[in-house]
Amino acid sequence: MQTVFWILIFLGTFFIMEFNAWFTHKYIMHGFLWNLHRDHHNKDHDSWFERNDAFFIFYAIVSMSCFYLWSYEAVWYCLPIGLGIMAYGAVYFIVHDIFIHQRFKWLRNLDNKYARGLRRAHKIHHKHLGKEKGENFGMLIVPSKYFK
Repeated sequence: MQTVFWILIFLGTFFIMEFNAWFTHKYIMHGFLWNLHRDHHNKDHDSWFERNDAFFIFYAIVSMSCFYLWSYEAVWYCLPIGLGIMAYGAVYFIVHDIFIHQRFKWLRNLDNKYARGLRRAHKIHHKHLGKEKGENFGMLIVPSKYFK
């Protein structure tokens, strides 16, 4: 029975991270931490790294803290939570940084209705270079109007 709870907690954490990514992006990245996120919309440096990458570090610390609590404090449900956060981060990195922004030269030839919709929706978000007016949505859940 614990395996069923483990799987449900992992999946629940993964999908809660989609809401968390939307919320963080709309109210924190385009809010009081815009100074960290701004270079993602308007690159003002020559480095491969962005100040925006600090958000990855934050979620990595949360995930590693869960692994610590599972390993050293025997809090069993922290393992599926930590893995759910880590899995979402990996999917986010692949979809957002590799597929959409092409920070690595992989997945360039991926072309289907969903892939085109993701790219189209993200381009619309990035057409606004400022803090305001950026259309916000999740990474996996995108409004159907973009899938033409």
